[in-house]
Amino acid sequence: MSSIRHLALSAALAALSACAGPSGNTSVPPPAKPVDLDHYLGRWYELARYENRFETGCEGVTADYAMRPDGMVRVLNSCRQGSPGGPLKTAEGRAKVVPGAGGAKLRVAFFGPFFADYWVLDRADDYSWSIVGEPSGRYLWILSRDAAPDEAAMAAHIARVKALGYDTALLRRVRQPPA
Repeated sequence: MSSIRHLALSAALAALSACAGPSGNTSVPPPAKPVDLDHYLGRWYELARYENRFETGCEGVTADYAMRPDGMVRVLNSCRQGSPGGPLKTAEGRAKVVPGAGGAKLRVAFFGPFFADYWVLDRADDYSWSIVGEPSGRYLWILSRDAAPDEAAMAAHIARVKALGYDTALLRRVRQPPA
């Protein structure tokens, strides 16, 4: 790779890292369990996250995963801008499973050839909730099949995030529309 291209790539990666915000975990653990992709597919509701530039102002966030004919996973993220009833924004991407990671590590792309890490750090045995992050500790999501779990379930999710070494003070709760 030419030194100019290498420098440009390094500058772009540094700029992206700077936009991500502080690391909430400087020692991200590996995923706790393997993931059966067939069980993971479907709709997930975002309950809480580390704030990030691409979800600024998003409420009512969902992620829908489905298999594509090419063997990759279709990712459709949706959010309501400003409030749970606000204007709908969507972003479609694709994901591929990282070989040898038990299905718990994926690489996700929303534009061009640029893939980012997506690690299912932990999940319920019945796939009713999951905690998703990536190696830098700057991104974190608590996902659930239930848009409005009770406070005891939410407290348990947050306790698990803390047990994984994350700063729970950085979590931002996401408002979902009423059922």
